[in-house]
Amino acid sequence: MEMREALQWTDHLIFNKTGKHLDSLQRAILEGVWEGKGYKDISEKYQCTSDHVRKSASDLWKLLSDLLGENVKKKNVRSLIENQIFSYYNNGVQIANQINVCSDLYGYPKSQKKRSPQDTTTPPPPPRHDLSQAPENSRRFYDRTQELATLKQWILEEHSRIVSLTGLSGIGKTALARKLVEEIKDNFDRTLWRSHRQFPNFNALQSHIIESLAPPPPSHNPSIINYLNSRNSFLDHLRNHRCLIILDDFQETLNPGELVGNYRPEYQNYSHLLHEIGRCSHQSCLLLLGWEQPLEIAAMEAEENYGKTLQIAGLGKSASQLLTARKLKDKPEWSKLIELYNGNPLWLSIIATDILELFNGSVEKFLSYPTLYLGSLETLIKPHYQRLSEVEKILMGWLANQEKSVDISQKPPELLSDADFLKGIQSLNRRNFLNKSSGFTLQPVIKQYVKNLIS
Repeated sequence: MEMREALQWTDHLIFNKTGKHLDSLQRAILEGVWEGKGYKDISEKYQCTSDHVRKSASDLWKLLSDLLGENVKKKNVRSLIENQIFSYYNNGVQIANQINVCSDLYGYPKSQKKRSPQDTTTPPPPPRHDLSQAPENSRRFYDRTQELATLKQWILEEHSRIVSLTGLSGIGKTALARKLVEEIKDNFDRTLWRSHRQFPNFNALQSHIIESLAPPPPSHNPSIINYLNSRNSFLDHLRNHRCLIILDDFQETLNPGELVGNYRPEYQNYSHLLHEIGRCSHQSCLLLLGWEQPLEIAAMEAEENYGKTLQIAGLGKSASQLLTARKLKDKPEWSKLIELYNGNPLWLSIIATDILELFNGSVEKFLSYPTLYLGSLETLIKPHYQRLSEVEKILMGWLANQEKSVDISQKPPELLSDADFLKGIQSLNRRNFLNKSSGFTLQPVIKQYVKNLIS
């Protein structure tokens, strides 16, 4: 048996009972046992005393003895763990056989094809990291060092159970998540990337993820596989294996035409699932990518619980790499161009093409144009705008006509009721439409889009 599999199983066993993972020294001790190394070798590698290693090993053997019901020592720990793992899989086969018997007695559906005694082949296990539906790694990944460091700290060190990446389309959520997954996936037993766009309702999403996370079934019988899968909830799989699940396009679960956070009828149970994942003990992480922040995660952050949101901002100065690659002219004007288009890499890439086509690459001439040019950006912003509630659209029209940032404590009395006003501002902020410093203002591109609509 491979050492990695044994370490993962032992880590799961200890976590399920204690809520804590193996620490680095405990891992080193178990690795040493598998490799036939002594405590002295481990102490030299970790620059600590042999007595410290022996004490840590003694505590680990005692813990495993309590969990396994056996007297665990250095000389027998490997065989005991391997026997436990083999027993676990054998029990799975026995359960499947029992269900076959039950199908005869109680009429459970049976598979049409019977296996011959010689047919002992088993289906290949599913990929440990299923990124088959993830986008390809971006050939140009712009500087997101700080964001990557923050996400790694939340997921690997603070063990956040749900992390949300939010931002307008094109800002770089998916590219950042793809880079992150490549760097941290080996800390997880299973990694799965899917999009909410694929699933018509909550049940379809949940069933698909459970089936994707489940280990290889002990039988070819589809009725048995479905039965065994149905015995385990989504949360059971997150507890039994350390999983990293990335779900893109979260906004597809929410109702358009309403304030942020209202689920479509077919996704009504999603809120309960997020609450359960965030508040129950497990070792996995759900990474949500979307245009809007889930209200459940906002509540978890307020309680300093296990949910985090990272609002993805524009690239800032590092967007100059993009403009350099496009061979634009008038470099002193680039910072203004980046600011106007909010450092959004997709927006800047599209506008750079327009500058090359219309102004022969001159940023200065482009910026001398009296109106902020959107071009095909309007088709990107339209789906965002169409999701707004009527209250938010009223606020957007009002904000588009403000020359300076707005102090929301000075609301025009005739605009909206106080409650609708504050709810609308909060919802727009969670949709990433607003810039906030001393007050609130629309991003320049969004502002121009709204002006174009109402002109």
